[in-house]
Amino acid sequence: MSAPGFEAILDSAKRGDPEASAVLFRGLQAPLLRYLRAKAPGDAEDLASEVWVGVTRGLPTFVGDEPAFRGWVFTIASRRLRDRSRRRMRRPEVLVPPESVEAGYLVDTAAEAIERMSGQQAVDRLVAGLPPDMAEVLLLRVVADLSVAEVARLMNRSPGAVRVLQHRALKRAAELMEPMRRERGAVRGA
Repeated sequence: MSAPGFEAILDSAKRGDPEASAVLFRGLQAPLLRYLRAKAPGDAEDLASEVWVGVTRGLPTFVGDEPAFRGWVFTIASRRLRDRSRRRMRRPEVLVPPESVEAGYLVDTAAEAIERMSGQQAVDRLVAGLPPDMAEVLLLRVVADLSVAEVARLMNRSPGAVRVLQHRALKRAAELMEPMRRERGAVRGA
């Protein structure tokens, strides 16, 4: 989207135009969900809804261009993730052991295997294998498509530290991907 085009859409959305708001939503919803699914797989859709409520509330006072808007949306997402983490620490979930669940509600192992082969599952496994700061940098740089400066501001680090983390994360991700590639090859050959 061109800068003048974005500015016109943003101004219309600020005035309450639902079509302009939909354009902003469609432009960022997919990367926002990818980011949130990697950070909070079971709660991504709910968190995305909370992010868009925050965007809607703050939109009239937002000032900036398209990259600033993208950074602002992911800043709200990061805050919602922190809020979720704090809530979970105060009220931890109690998981029910599988044997206590009625037989009709048990997970179908074939469906579970298919789910494990999905691309999102691979991303989740990859991100889970990285230290949190490396995972955050990769998600914000690759999934959210934020600049180094935006990620540095969001993570409260220097741009140089972000670049080093990104380099280390990519190197570690490559190491983690090798067993996943071998595993996928074994699944295909079966």
